[in-house]
Amino acid sequence: MRLYDTMSRSIKPLHAEDGQRYRIYCCGPTVYGPAHIGNFRTFLVNDILRRVLEVAGLNPYYVRNITDVDDKTIHQSREAGISLEAFTTQWTESFHADCKTLNMISPDVEPKATAHIPEQISIIEKLISKGHAYEGADGSVYYKVDSFPQYGRLSRLDQRELRTQKATSGGSTNLADDYDRASVADFALWKSHKPEDGENGWASPWGRGRPGWHLECSAMSMKYLGETFDLHSGGEDLCFPHHENEIAQSEAATGKTFAHHWFHTVHLLVEGKKMSKSLGNFYILRDLQDEGWSPAVVRYALISAHYRQQLNFTKNGLRSAQSALHKIEKSIGRLLEITDRDTEDFEKMPIDFQALAIGQLYTAWAALEEDLNVPEATGAMFSRLHEIDRMELSKEKAETLLLELNTFFYALGINLFTEKTDTTEAPLSVKDLAEKRWKAKSEKDWAKADELRSQIEAEGWAVKDSREGYDLQKL
Repeated sequence: MRLYDTMSRSIKPLHAEDGQRYRIYCCGPTVYGPAHIGNFRTFLVNDILRRVLEVAGLNPYYVRNITDVDDKTIHQSREAGISLEAFTTQWTESFHADCKTLNMISPDVEPKATAHIPEQISIIEKLISKGHAYEGADGSVYYKVDSFPQYGRLSRLDQRELRTQKATSGGSTNLADDYDRASVADFALWKSHKPEDGENGWASPWGRGRPGWHLECSAMSMKYLGETFDLHSGGEDLCFPHHENEIAQSEAATGKTFAHHWFHTVHLLVEGKKMSKSLGNFYILRDLQDEGWSPAVVRYALISAHYRQQLNFTKNGLRSAQSALHKIEKSIGRLLEITDRDTEDFEKMPIDFQALAIGQLYTAWAALEEDLNVPEATGAMFSRLHEIDRMELSKEKAETLLLELNTFFYALGINLFTEKTDTTEAPLSVKDLAEKRWKAKSEKDWAKADELRSQIEAEGWAVKDSREGYDLQKL
């Protein structure tokens, strides 16, 4: 398996450094509110990476943290009039519920920042002793960026941006930490207690306070994965300053390479614009469910673009995802009939890497192994299904295909046959109209296509387009 590495700007092969388990650290959510679909775009990509590694036999060990202390969590918990722990626990549980709904595998370990204060203090002590950190006049401790000559090699941003740390690599204002520095290049490792922090603080050699946001991931990743591990991941906005700062503080403390591979997911747009509450295009999972979209459809839509390309999340995209799933289920339904099986039998089939890697779907699997190319993989899968739908298949051949398809959709994390739909077959007259409309679209006769769509809807049917064709659904 090969994957793009942000540090080297190249696609590199993956292998477990210890020869046993492929160790991954993913920056998890800051739990001060519901996670939005942009967050889940990143987490779903990581879920697919983990699944593909598992199917390929690389035995992944996946750690994803919970950030339960920072400026936002403290400020909002105090505004809510409840303790920091109670406030973050409710949003952690909300995040877990959404993960389960979207069929995400739970991390092997999910550490919380507040449960690892001693580990963070230990790193600060090492950095001070080695001349990489200093105590400010107010009792805060800062990392001395000038002491680490390699600073900036991951993000390769303009030196002015590197020195100010006022913007993230995703182009947003950096609001992760709200503090003053002796030098604008430096960042906080330990933040001294302020009156607005209330009861939230921990004892340290530098007085009462709390760790800086960047430090927690270094402490937790190294505790559970070692001082050097295989892959570190997160959204593109975390490349700078968060991941840049993690590298600086971790490698300065240990003298070792922090992570061998850096994996970043590009964020999404919604209807062609940056997601924003003020624009009315800010979505959480519950919003989409309330509109009637199934979790499988939402997941399919969010993973439909390559992780290094910007996904434009639209309602048409959701309809295309829904149509695609219907087509897949229809093809699998035919195979189930041939083998005298039902959907429950399909769901219970074992994961069989060998069948997938050398079988009818090998090109689809190869696309996943080559830089986790989901759109190319699903395109190859549809092409093969299109061919299979027109073939006479033996029971044995159909059985093998079902095994491959089950393994492929496990790798994508798509639970099929979960959406309640009307399976009534469209009458021939409606099918004929749909074929004529598709022909008109192919010939770019948009007026004729619109006229035929209206006729189809008048007959009580909706036509759902996708890149692979169209689907008819009972209104």
